Amino acid sequence: MIEEISETVETDVRLSTAAPVLYENIEESEKKRIQTDINELNRVLGGGVVLGSLVLIGGEPGIGKSTLLLQLSGEFAAKDRKVLYVSGEESLEQIKIRGERIGLKKGDLFLLAETNLERIILQAEKLKPEIFILDSVQTVFSSTLTSSPGTISQVREVAHKVFHFAKTKKVPSFLVGHITKEGSLAGPKALEHMVDVVLYFEGDRDHNHRVLRAFKNRFGSVSELGVFEMRGTGLHAVENPSAFFLKERSREAVGSAVVCTIKGSRPLLAEIQALVSSTLFVGSPRRMTIGLDHYRASMLLAILEKNLGYGFSGEDIYLNVAGGLSLDETASDLGVVVAVISCMKNKPVPPEICVFGEVGLSGEIRSVSQPMARIKEAQSQGFTKIFLPENNLSRIEKREVKGVTLGGVHNVKDTLMNIF
Repeated sequence: MIEEISETVETDVRLSTAAPVLYENIEESEKKRIQTDINELNRVLGGGVVLGSLVLIGGEPGIGKSTLLLQLSGEFAAKDRKVLYVSGEESLEQIKIRGERIGLKKGDLFLLAETNLERIILQAEKLKPEIFILDSVQTVFSSTLTSSPGTISQVREVAHKVFHFAKTKKVPSFLVGHITKEGSLAGPKALEHMVDVVLYFEGDRDHNHRVLRAFKNRFGSVSELGVFEMRGTGLHAVENPSAFFLKERSREAVGSAVVCTIKGSRPLLAEIQALVSSTLFVGSPRRMTIGLDHYRASMLLAILEKNLGYGFSGEDIYLNVAGGLSLDETASDLGVVVAVISCMKNKPVPPEICVFGEVGLSGEIRSVSQPMARIKEAQSQGFTKIFLPENNLSRIEKREVKGVTLGGVHNVKDTLMNIF
C-alpha cells in the first residue's frame, strides 16, 4: 500500500513539474504601465505603475506616505479607475478630512476601514478594483494566525495574501510599511524580497521637502529620486530640484561649494557646507557629517593632510549637505574638499563656480560618468565656470558647450590653486 502511494506521488510530481525552456525560445512580454499625474512618482517607479505589481512604501510617521497614496488614489479615481483604499490606522472620517484639505478629486474611490485580512480580501474580490492600497501592513492581521498584528508571522501572511491578489487579478497594489528607529522597514526581511518595488519616503520635519527613492525595483532603476514639497494642500512635485535646493544658498558664504551629482537618470545640483573650527577636545577632534558618508569624508581629510600638508588634528570639522539631501556618489568628493579648504582659508568660492570629480588616495581627480549631463544642468542654473576631471574634459566636444568655461584638473592641488 505504501509502495502504491509512493508511486502515485512520484507520478503526480513528474506530471506537475515544469519542463525547461531554451533561453532563445522565451518570448519577452512587455509590462504594461499606468501613468500617473504625479511625474516624480512615475520617475521613481521607472515610468509608471506596472499592472499586477506590489509596491511597498516605507517612511517615518507623519512624513507623508498616506497623503501621497491618497493623492494617487484621487488621480486614478478621477480617470475612471476604480480604487480601493484600505486603512487600518485611521477612520473614514479622518481620511475624508485629509482628502478635503488636499483637494482630492472626485471619482470611483472606495474607502474601507478594516484590519481583518480575510474581510479585506473578500471586499477587494467583490469590488474588483483597478488599484488596491493597504495602509498599513503592520496593522492588519489574519484570523488564521493567533499572533498579534505587526508580528513577523502576521506581516508575512498579510504581504503574501496581498501579493497573491495583485498577481492573480493583475491589480497594482501598494502597501504602507512602518520603519524602525534605525530607519529600516519593520517586519521580516522576507517582506522586502516578496514585493516588486520598495520605496523609501524620506525628509526632515524642519524642511518642507520630501524625497522618494527606490531601494528595490524589478521594473526600473533603483537609483531614481523623486522630490516633493509638502504644503498645506498636500504634496507637490518639484520639477526643478536643483533650483529648489539652491534657492537659499548664500553666494558669498565661506565653506560652501556646489557640486553636480547624478541621481538615477537625473543630474542634480547640491550645496556642500563645511565648518572648520578649533577643537576643545585636544587629541580627539570631532568629525561630523550630515548627508555624506562619514568614512569617505574622513578619507578625504586624510588626503588633504598627506598630499597638501594641511593639519586638522586641532580642528573640529562639520560637513553638511544643505536642504537635508543625502549624497552617496563619489563625484561629490571634489565639492567636499573645496568646501573644507574654503573654510580653512576663510575665502568664499566664487559664486559662478561648480565642481564635480572623484578624489583618489594620491590626490588625483578621477573621471566620473555623464559629464555632459552635469555640465548642462550647472549651465541651466547660471553657473559659468565648471571644474571637472581632465579625463572627462578631453572627451567633450567644446562646441557643444557655449557660455561656460570648463577647467580640467588633474589633482586636488591644481583645483585649489585655480579656485582660490
